[in-house]
Amino acid sequence: MAEGLEGPHWGPASGGRPRHLVLLLHGLGADGFDLIDLAPGWGKAVPDALFIAPHGPEPCDLAPYGRQWFSLQDRRPALMRAGVEAAAESLTPAVAAKLRELGLTRRDLALAGFSQGAMTALQFGLHAPDGCAAVIAYSGALLSPPALARPGAAPVLLVHGAADDVVPEAGSRQAEASLRQAGFSVEAVYRPGLGHAIDEVGISLGALALQRALCGGA
Repeated sequence: MAEGLEGPHWGPASGGRPRHLVLLLHGLGADGFDLIDLAPGWGKAVPDALFIAPHGPEPCDLAPYGRQWFSLQDRRPALMRAGVEAAAESLTPAVAAKLRELGLTRRDLALAGFSQGAMTALQFGLHAPDGCAAVIAYSGALLSPPALARPGAAPVLLVHGAADDVVPEAGSRQAEASLRQAGFSVEAVYRPGLGHAIDEVGISLGALALQRALCGGA
């Protein structure tokens, strides 16, 4: 495993060599094991994908366990933006090394994240010049909005519970508005009654988004 992508991995379901790479980025205070269970179901939609759920780079500083992508001790917007930018930058060499190892490019890469992992996935997937194939963000927010979408920019799926009292639904609403204004292709789904979680509808939408982006599925 490339340094910086330590964590559980699964697939490809096909049993062949990976033709795609899907990163699953966990939320604050969790670790890679929190999201890797998405892989067997999503592997049916993208059977040639290798799924990796890396552990965040830092111990969580708000709990005695778990990992984080960046600190949320101080939630002033400028500091959160700096934190997510540093988190995405720290992922870049490890992801590049893994793609080289697999003989893949950023166009074969998709990212899915939950909560703080969604914030990191949006930052990593939408700001780099070579982008990625798709970004799926559950219960997240866009801390550092990109300027204008480049040609071939990744499509974005935002899914958020309307009853989320940890990261309010407004985070994805604002992300949707900013990304549409910048010219990104965005699908946004707000789930009535859902709190800070991923439900079966969100999981199904994620599988479809991966299939469309990586396999050309309808």
